[in-house]
Amino acid sequence: MDYLTKQALHIRYIKLYFTVSFIEDTRLPQNKLSAIRGGIGEMLLRENCIRDRRCEQCDFRDECIVQRTMYTHFKEKPSYVTTGDSVGYVLECEDYQEYFQTGDQLKFAMLLFGKNIVYFSQYIRAVYALGIQGLGKYRARFQLYSVKNSDQENILINNNIYMEKYKIRFLDGYVEEKLNTCETEFRQIVFVTPLTVKYRGEFLHEFRMEAILAGIRRRIYMLDCFEEIQNELWMQCELPYIEIVKQKAFLKHVNRYSSRKNSKMTLRGLIGTIDLKDVREEAKILLLAGELIHVGKNTSFGFGRYRIVN
Repeated sequence: MDYLTKQALHIRYIKLYFTVSFIEDTRLPQNKLSAIRGGIGEMLLRENCIRDRRCEQCDFRDECIVQRTMYTHFKEKPSYVTTGDSVGYVLECEDYQEYFQTGDQLKFAMLLFGKNIVYFSQYIRAVYALGIQGLGKYRARFQLYSVKNSDQENILINNNIYMEKYKIRFLDGYVEEKLNTCETEFRQIVFVTPLTVKYRGEFLHEFRMEAILAGIRRRIYMLDCFEEIQNELWMQCELPYIEIVKQKAFLKHVNRYSSRKNSKMTLRGLIGTIDLKDVREEAKILLLAGELIHVGKNTSFGFGRYRIVN
């Protein structure tokens, strides 16, 4: 890995694995991340908002914990970032079960990047409060069973937080470790959550590797801006070429309700598989980074998550 790439990928992160246990029979939607994200945001608002939730007019907006935890604040905002979608965290959940009985468990993960890492206790408190208030339309009540780090060590034991287990990592270290342990070719990419990326002014209707790689690089640049890392020279480097041998692409719709905007909306993106051949190292570096940080729009809802198959 050359110096410019390593510098661009020197992004702090921590991945937390949550397990909650339901205390009553209940029902949840198949796609739970909107409910989890919205629930965490609501709990943070209830505990921290000292005005009337009119965020745009609030005189405490720059100091607000909810703004800092749920909506990214850049010192220098990239020109292509026009929405409030946060780059400071990503949620993941691949449990699509709808009906849960008392004692059943639900697992989900949260990645925190850069400055958002210091707000760990705020997220924990929000999830704990969400369990009391209830998750989703049917107010599914739960207990926070465990929180683990990337090494599957318990951070939360008997309601006590053990900060020595709160281990901060770097994206460049993650990529180097994966490269060193990967001795075979990258044969396939599997998008398990929708990919929403624009290419030449239009959203993709089929997978295009140049659009995916450009999307990964843009997301890295957003994280660099969040971390105040200078990587303009790396952004000007030519993107590597990857040939698609075969693909299966399907349009996926995810419905969500925004309590902040009091409106329903539909998010769209591609899921499916991409078969590859002869992937060079510089392309592998981008793909490995994207596998962790996600790619495209709506990543705070878990969009743009894929797995690399060797």
